[in-house]
Amino acid sequence: MVQLPSNWDVIVVGGGAAGLMAALELPSELRVLLLSKDQAPRSSSRWAQGGIAAVTNADDSFASHRDDTLRAGGGLCDPPAVELLVREAPACVERLLELGMDFDRHNGNLSTTLEAAHSHRRVLHAQDRTGGALVDALERRVLQRPGLVRLQGALALKLWIEAGHCCGLQMLHAETLRWLRAGAVVLATGGGGHLYANTTNPSQASGDGIAMAWRAGAKIRDLEFVQFHPTALMLPGAPHFLISEAVRGEGARLLDGRGASPVNQLPGADLAPRDAVSRSLVQCMREQQLEHVWLDLRPVGRGRLEQQFPTILGRCRELGLEPTSAPIPVAPAAHYWMGGVHTNARAATTIPGLYAVGEVASTGVHGANRLASNSLMECLVFARQLRQIEQPPALTPLNAAHRTISGLPVPTGEQFRQLEHSLQQLRNLCWQVAGVERQGSQLRQGLKQMQHLRQQIQQDPWLEAMAALPPSHCTSLDTTVCAWISRAHDLRQRLVVTQLLLEAALFRQESRGGHFRVDAPAAQPFWRRHSVQRRHQPISTEAVALIS
Repeated sequence: MVQLPSNWDVIVVGGGAAGLMAALELPSELRVLLLSKDQAPRSSSRWAQGGIAAVTNADDSFASHRDDTLRAGGGLCDPPAVELLVREAPACVERLLELGMDFDRHNGNLSTTLEAAHSHRRVLHAQDRTGGALVDALERRVLQRPGLVRLQGALALKLWIEAGHCCGLQMLHAETLRWLRAGAVVLATGGGGHLYANTTNPSQASGDGIAMAWRAGAKIRDLEFVQFHPTALMLPGAPHFLISEAVRGEGARLLDGRGASPVNQLPGADLAPRDAVSRSLVQCMREQQLEHVWLDLRPVGRGRLEQQFPTILGRCRELGLEPTSAPIPVAPAAHYWMGGVHTNARAATTIPGLYAVGEVASTGVHGANRLASNSLMECLVFARQLRQIEQPPALTPLNAAHRTISGLPVPTGEQFRQLEHSLQQLRNLCWQVAGVERQGSQLRQGLKQMQHLRQQIQQDPWLEAMAALPPSHCTSLDTTVCAWISRAHDLRQRLVVTQLLLEAALFRQESRGGHFRVDAPAAQPFWRRHSVQRRHQPISTEAVALIS
């Protein structure tokens, strides 16, 4: 049995930038447990190349950053949340510098670059591994925080809701299934890009935090809005490695099969908003019967490429490509989820005691389409709001008795293979029916196909036994059963979130931002509302927040 206390002031779920910053910003007197799924950190924020948006130059302004964000968001940003982001961003930059973040500099000043839909050079970066540098800086300081325990390889399974209040969660760690009590739980689990077959996200970006919150009764918003990054590397058998749009900000250009620009008709061309660029590339690929288009990095110049984008060059070279001498193959891939668990300006969800920070949250900042490099800053700004977290209530000690689960069959190798097959089927289905272009009839058919996949896992005996384990008990499991519970639970959570995504995409009968319906290609004024999903309630809408 793992000798870990059962009672905590706050449990933070997720080891990326949002979770790390949340752990750092929570009041220092609180005892904090930081959980992450993997033994080694593999969060999406660590993979982020582009940068962090903040007004740091004299020729820039809060009004400009705000207006760019609102414009990209397609009418669905909540202006108070955007105001909070842009005004708090410079202080967050200062905080990062205090924490040891090593931003690129030019002549002693912070270096900035231009990304799509920004009207000023306001994106701070650390070469082309800004996310990795950020996570490294935060991790160094997190390990020094008094009262914090970091637990890796820990899978949060289910939120503990008592009298309408979140008071802990169920966890699988070190072959032990147990409950942990907490005054508050902070979800920082990231997005759901890995629901798609083509994605720039790591495998743990499965939307599981959204599934946990929805099962617990929290309000979920705007799940139909998924941002597809236009330039993911597309090589057979290789991961869809992101080619940051910062390279287009420095001069790289997209090319179709004839060597012409597939985005020349767009205002802003190569630096048009990501949703518009992705749609143009998909349409070009369909018309020219291409598996991908090309990105020509040569206009950037070899010297600047080597200096500013060493990670991209290194990854391409590992795969046998030389971007300084020939264009590279790229295509759109699922990248970022604008929707999530609805939170207010204090990062609180609709369930008392439950908070959400980062991509798992719907703060109102991104609207229907995220402005480039606002996401890492959103993690920081809303994590800092946790400095004002309500003092967790006094906890009743939890002393769990050990219970043995017996009489259930050990899963076979064939069952594991079938599980993996079902997972890949689900990812392919999501890409086919809820990708860059969507259609009502395909979404309805996709929801029907999900019924079959859901039946395979719905009554799994080990998942049922796990759900039935009361907080007063814990149990030890062998390695095979732990692996099964982890993977079967992952599939079940993905099924929940994929269904919510498809239902939201079917519900919104218009096109706006990252949601494009070929059977309803125009935005409609009466759809300028958030979609809302709650368990046991029909999908509905709510108004965009007014300026405070």
